[in-house]
Amino acid sequence: MTCGAFPGRSAGVGAAGGDSKAAPQALQALPPAAAQALRALGENLAIARVRRRESQRTWAKRLGISVPTLIRMERGDPGVSAGIYATALWLMGRVAALPAVAAPAEDKGALESDVHSALKRRAVRSAASIEARLARGKRAKKQEAS
Repeated sequence: MTCGAFPGRSAGVGAAGGDSKAAPQALQALPPAAAQALRALGENLAIARVRRRESQRTWAKRLGISVPTLIRMERGDPGVSAGIYATALWLMGRVAALPAVAAPAEDKGALESDVHSALKRRAVRSAASIEARLARGKRAKKQEAS
């Protein structure tokens, strides 16, 4: 049986590698790009820990989690809570970068939608209306220059 959203993926095994009955539906349908991004994040967090010469036991204690959960996080397991990933970023001194991930200014899809909506709402001006507005602007500039 395959997962409807992602052909070729087994619906019987969740993204975390466990039984589908134990894994939430969102983890079962995790897009491959999102899974890869989590794996890269986990790998980067593991590298940061090693570069700081911290053992898994010490780092897990600082995060307030078990060593097995730390191992899952460093593998990019989507079942590990976002709060644990955020705390790991905080330990690295990188938590300030977290809000930028979903910054509205970087949300290209929403920006395109906003522009499309604005174009639909825009009133069509007549040529006379445009000429009158331009003439008012020229008069205002002449008055400022005087």
